[in-house]
Amino acid sequence: MAGINIIKDKCVGCKACMGACPFGAIEIVGKKAVITEKCTLCGACAESCKFDAIDFKRDERESSDLSQYKGIWVFAEQRYGKLKTVSSELLGKTRELSSLLKTQVTSVLFGHNIEFLAHELIAHGADEVLVMDEEWLNDFNDYIYGEAMTALISEYKPEIVLVGATSKGRSLAPYISSSLKTGLTADCTGLSIDEGGLLVQTRPAFGGNLMAEIICPNNRPQMATVRPKVFKPLEPDYKRRGKITRIHKKPIEGFVKLLKNIDNSEGQSLSDAEIIVSVGRGIGSAGNIRLAKELADVLGGALASSRPLVDMGWMPYSRQVGQTGKTVAPKIYIACGISGAIQHLAGLADIDTIIAINQDPDAPIFKVANYGIVADVKEILPVLIEKIKGRL
Repeated sequence: MAGINIIKDKCVGCKACMGACPFGAIEIVGKKAVITEKCTLCGACAESCKFDAIDFKRDERESSDLSQYKGIWVFAEQRYGKLKTVSSELLGKTRELSSLLKTQVTSVLFGHNIEFLAHELIAHGADEVLVMDEEWLNDFNDYIYGEAMTALISEYKPEIVLVGATSKGRSLAPYISSSLKTGLTADCTGLSIDEGGLLVQTRPAFGGNLMAEIICPNNRPQMATVRPKVFKPLEPDYKRRGKITRIHKKPIEGFVKLLKNIDNSEGQSLSDAEIIVSVGRGIGSAGNIRLAKELADVLGGALASSRPLVDMGWMPYSRQVGQTGKTVAPKIYIACGISGAIQHLAGLADIDTIIAINQDPDAPIFKVANYGIVADVKEILPVLIEKIKGRL
């Protein structure tokens, strides 16, 4: 069992451990360090203590033979027979990773009446598809899917497991990793292989102010959820051949029963939109958002938002772009009254053209924009709408 204790007789209250703790989990009380409940047992404080006053023991779980883990798995997310684009994006990236590791790529497909999708996955890069096509898998349930995935991983022992950082993936992946007692890096924006053959998982950290590179050297599988739109899928090759393995298991009973599906009625998906009109604080008021919506409708695009408008309740979270929202990759992105903080820019992937409208000529958004308009967005949008309508 992992544990940490302060040896009072050795502690001098120098506060070096406080500065080293990334979670603010150490306080000085009566000139002695005290570990609080925020502690994650990372061990950074013990390494910083020059007086050996911190007794830190890592979890000494029985080690397994890591050499028996082979291959890269991609969880193929689908919704009632339609693949999520992040599945093909991950397969494209894993082809690159697999060539470095000299291993094969396997896609795992769960659902009901979905076996035909296996050929689509092979066309996008999978060498093998493990298919569980069962009626009890028709509706996503993180417990049921998690139990099924955990059983397959324990049996097949893949070295790497990748899941899309969608709403479903973000609930499924933690269930799997905690069940298997392995690491998980969430919301990755980059993947690579280091000289030792480990998966380097890159993600924004500390509010997007730096990019952290994370590895999992001691446990398997190495797991990560990856944001949609950060990788490009390969062009599908429908002549490509692969192996389809059908797996049947006894039904797993979940704790939650699905009563009804409610379709998203908030407009075009940001993930699929080729044109996005996005609004920020500079829009001025909730009422002015209608101008951006009208521009998006005229262009046949989708309406999006920066985080402040979501926090104020002016826009739904499903429309948020940025580090804590969606990653998008349209052909055209029109930023209306968005300053361009690094947290928002983290949600902009491979975009052909960025058009920025902002009153502040020094706004960071202009540094990444292909075209910039220094003006009040409330005055510019009606003009743009009128000009575009005149050309239709």
